[in-house]
Amino acid sequence: MEMNVTHHKLIIIGTGPAGYTAAIYASRANLAPLVFEGAQPGGQLTITTEVENYPGFREGIMGPALMEEMRTQAERFGTVIKAETVVRADLAATPKRLATDQGEYTCDALVIATGASAKWMGIEKDEELSRSGGGVSACATCDGFFFRGKEIAVVGGGDTALEEAIFLTKFASKVTLVHRRDKLRASKAMQERVFRNEKIVLKWNAAVEDILTRDQALPTGETVRKISSLKLKDTVTGGNEELPVEGLFVAIGHQPNTALFKDQLPMTEAGYLEVEAGSSRTPVAGVFACGDVQDHVYRQAITAAGSGCMAAIDAERWLAEQGLGD
Repeated sequence: MEMNVTHHKLIIIGTGPAGYTAAIYASRANLAPLVFEGAQPGGQLTITTEVENYPGFREGIMGPALMEEMRTQAERFGTVIKAETVVRADLAATPKRLATDQGEYTCDALVIATGASAKWMGIEKDEELSRSGGGVSACATCDGFFFRGKEIAVVGGGDTALEEAIFLTKFASKVTLVHRRDKLRASKAMQERVFRNEKIVLKWNAAVEDILTRDQALPTGETVRKISSLKLKDTVTGGNEELPVEGLFVAIGHQPNTALFKDQLPMTEAGYLEVEAGSSRTPVAGVFACGDVQDHVYRQAITAAGSGCMAAIDAERWLAEQGLGD
């Protein structure tokens, strides 16, 4: 016997700037959207430090605070937000069918705003030690406090890596920025801030080959593996050296969260959803994509929010064309 299935005119998957903005516009258009939070409520901005380039906040605003403002604004107009994660989707069905970790749903139109997730280095220990509290993290805002007075490293060369390094100098005694090339990819303004910071040391042409650990006794009598140093490989000479650190923050890019839609929606080679130029429309009628799940170029909060607006308007117009708008 089939479990109870609830139907909604519009469902939005994801609660980053794109998902929340889509919800704000859709709810004001009387579409009564249902939003699923997913595994990372609030998206990447909840693990971001101070946001200085989002219009309307001349003194800047912390990422989590900005997302809470967006959530409250969406709820003000009637958006229903559920703490559920979509685990299965059937986009070929009419209406479209979704299964979450708690129930079954159908919808006429779907907005995908699932964003992207931080990449790990692929040496197993990094992700493992992040889960066990061993001193590895992909979120400076979440874990920076635990490294007060310690020497740590940040891996990466883009804006995110430099922003993490700068933020971590509030706590760490020394931050070594490890980059596999001899030039940074980050914006000039961000580079200048890093070069001026006396607590940040650049380690050029270096890649993390291994994470060395030590056993640390806990008050409970248990032991936990903690990072003690990094084994670095010189990308030019091939030589090795050891860098003693007590913390490692990985900031080497992101992977779009699109596995749920494999073989159902066209994607780029890197896994980003493809949309019609100048719109949020995917090739599947009634399915729209916005934010970092389809943007590998800009990946900014403001562009994500803008594309969320586009998705809501595109969805509203599509529903009206199908006679489903009222």
